[in-house]
Amino acid sequence: MKINIKSTNLELTEAIRDYVQEKMDMLDKYLGNIDVINCDFEVALTTNHHLKGEIYRAEANIEVPGSLLRIDKTEKNLYKAIDKVKDHLAQMIVKHKEKQRER
Repeated sequence: MKINIKSTNLELTEAIRDYVQEKMDMLDKYLGNIDVINCDFEVALTTNHHLKGEIYRAEANIEVPGSLLRIDKTEKNLYKAIDKVKDHLAQMIVKHKEKQRER
């Protein structure tokens, strides 16, 4: 799957890029024969006015025929936020496939 990765207020290192690609590739088994039109992934460091340290945000938008699957998670650890996005996106894909079968 081709993924457009964007970073906001954060340097997009090769390690982060590889980690996102690896996690999103794990979703291929859930997608099966669903065609992905577009896949955008954004990692960001939210504004620096938090009293409890840095807060990271990970967001994924997967455009499939007839629907947009979108997940947005925030965590204190960037990699944990990416993992949560992957896990919740897998659940969303399964629900989407079940809805398609019912129609």
